[in-house]
Amino acid sequence: MIRVVVVEEMGLLRTALCAALSSEEDIEVVAEVTGVTELPVLLRRHRPDVVLVDLAPDAPNPVEAVAEITGAVPGTAVLAMGRRWSQSVVEDLLAAGVRGLLGKDASLGALVGAVRELAAGEKVIDAAAAVTALRPRSSPLTRREVEVLRVAAEGLPLKEIARRLYLAHGTVRNHLSAIMRKTGARNRMEAVWRARRDGWM
Repeated sequence: MIRVVVVEEMGLLRTALCAALSSEEDIEVVAEVTGVTELPVLLRRHRPDVVLVDLAPDAPNPVEAVAEITGAVPGTAVLAMGRRWSQSVVEDLLAAGVRGLLGKDASLGALVGAVRELAAGEKVIDAAAAVTALRPRSSPLTRREVEVLRVAAEGLPLKEIARRLYLAHGTVRNHLSAIMRKTGARNRMEAVWRARRDGWM
């Protein structure tokens, strides 16, 4: 049997999820809770295969909640359900140890299938979350900074970059400083590499 714990704040939805999962011959809901605060003790007691967590939009810190679960029972798969995904949330959840991401508009069949796949050691990421994770981050660089970085990528000295772009020497230096700060790079070439990696130039 696949042992599941359901974490859902709303009573009606939690009851429906538990009933739907329990109706499957190979799935047993061993516990249901409204929030993550009482989870660690519960998880150690029941040792579930999968923890289904509904990430409410107003949840204080979903990533912290997931990290608590994976810390308490490292072998348990976490299936996070959400209404909409942002790139930072998807990346942070995956880094925290989530093995499954499912939209709240998914069908019951998709939910049951995801629970089975996670219990079998697979990863499950729905299409919307996958697209969000793969989408290039929006660029923090201005159009002028991108121009400066493109020329800097050729390895030209400051004076030559300024001449090429018809800018003052100090203006180019200011742009390069802003680029380093925004990309978190230590030098120009690292800034170029990061900007190319993230699709900013």
